[in-house]
Amino acid sequence: MSRWSWLICVLCLAGCGDDIGLVNVSNPDLRAKVPAIKRDVSEKTLSDAPQLIKDLDDDDPAVRFYAIEGLRRITGQTFDYHYYDDALARRPAIQRWQEWLPK
Repeated sequence: MSRWSWLICVLCLAGCGDDIGLVNVSNPDLRAKVPAIKRDVSEKTLSDAPQLIKDLDDDDPAVRFYAIEGLRRITGQTFDYHYYDDALARRPAIQRWQEWLPK
């Protein structure tokens, strides 16, 4: 599924009427997580970078996609991370992100 297909799916889900909770990157619901990532991108803030880096190892490829896209748009970096790689292949890039993480 292309990245645009993921975006369309998330936007369709966003129209559902149930409560999604707080809009923040720690929320497991993509309908709350994605707007928080978009806010971080528009503000160019790294305050949520630890959670986004954690999300690079999420089981859900959509979560990984939005996490890396947010990080890329804020920092201009990917460290060769690919959301569609398997867990083993993602590990080196995630380690690079963890090493990069401002302390």
